[in-house]
Amino acid sequence: MKFTDQFRFVRQNMKKNKTRLFMTVLATAMGCSFLIVLASVGFGLQKSIVDKAIGDRLVTSIDIYGVQGDAQLNRELGPDHLAYLRSVDHVKAVTYRNAVQQRLKIAVEDVPVNNDGTYNVDFEAETKAGFKLSAGRLPQADNEVIVGYHIRMPDSGFNPSEELPSANEWIGKTLTLEASQVETDGSERRTTFEAIIVGIGQKPTREWQADSNVYIGNALMSRIEQYTGTQWGAQRLLPDSPDSEGYEPPGLEEPRQYQQVKVIADKANQVKGISQNIREQGYLSHSIADELEQINLIFLIMKIGLAFVGTIAVLIASIGIYNTMTMAVTERAQDIGIMKAIGAHPSAIRRIFLLESAMIGVLGALIGTVVAYAISFAVNAGLPLVIERFMNEEVPQDFRFSLIPAYLAVGSSLISLAVALLSGSRPARRATRIDVLSALRRDM
Repeated sequence: MKFTDQFRFVRQNMKKNKTRLFMTVLATAMGCSFLIVLASVGFGLQKSIVDKAIGDRLVTSIDIYGVQGDAQLNRELGPDHLAYLRSVDHVKAVTYRNAVQQRLKIAVEDVPVNNDGTYNVDFEAETKAGFKLSAGRLPQADNEVIVGYHIRMPDSGFNPSEELPSANEWIGKTLTLEASQVETDGSERRTTFEAIIVGIGQKPTREWQADSNVYIGNALMSRIEQYTGTQWGAQRLLPDSPDSEGYEPPGLEEPRQYQQVKVIADKANQVKGISQNIREQGYLSHSIADELEQINLIFLIMKIGLAFVGTIAVLIASIGIYNTMTMAVTERAQDIGIMKAIGAHPSAIRRIFLLESAMIGVLGALIGTVVAYAISFAVNAGLPLVIERFMNEEVPQDFRFSLIPAYLAVGSSLISLAVALLSGSRPARRATRIDVLSALRRDM
């Protein structure tokens, strides 16, 4: 028998008992849909928590805490270290933030500013790394700076519920930084540096955090260091200070040192490889990928567990397929006898029944997949509204409770098809063992 003849025979026989066929396909569809929806919860939560709740730069950044030397751990990194880190494959940028090691008196148009600190950054590297602003632009000239989102925070401190004056109003205004240094005779001298505010930093993602820092470029930092005669603009302590004994800030003639060094990978999936490479060279590092590896493992176990529970539903549906195919073999005993009498090969008979069970599995998988996508859409659209209405909690924008990747739908369909074939294999083998004479005598 040709395959087209076998397919036509199967279709004709399936039409004879539409109710039983419908119930069997329905059970298969429910099992497949249940499997997809359960597993989609794991995929959706992982996507939302890992990819949405964590910013892109945070995912791709690697913190460098020092490098292990021959004798001891060196916490301070120099130009040679930064050059090596920049040479590593798939490194997009290497950034640093050197804190000015004195409390600068900062004002905007003679109005004092309550800031947390002043940091020297490499704006060219920060541009590559994706330094984000809420307004304005990154500095292009030596006398341009960026200020934090909460730069206009009052002296009383930061209150998340308090609405601060917009920092955008200060773009284009002149900011003054007053630095000081202690002379060897104990006297103190002061000078003022001017800069133009050209950008406002992005608002911190955590509502309890405040950013009232000032970010200055290398040229302005160099001017401050030339004035103080020390790296980072560090102040010498007064001679009568209890901490002055043995203290000596690094001088300008000493090798340049960098603080808060970060390596930014060009893609998130390259972070692990970069971390391994630099650790082999003695660098102490940490990245969010180290934490994500554990989080992803938890989600992997969760998805496997949910998929396992869903697979049980498909296996339960296989009982219906087995029952349907067994009854089909019994009802079509005479047809099987006729096919054998005219010379049909047992493999052709077995293939007919396997084809019928496969069609049941495919129909159930198609219907179940469509229903699963509909349920996933409904859950993502409706559940946030339910949570906001009855629990008074706001769900983050674009948060996904359910996500169905294409390979999940395909994999679930293949599982449904495989279970259907296994369920129909035994009845199909039974059909090949039916005696021709006994089958033909049944209705004679």
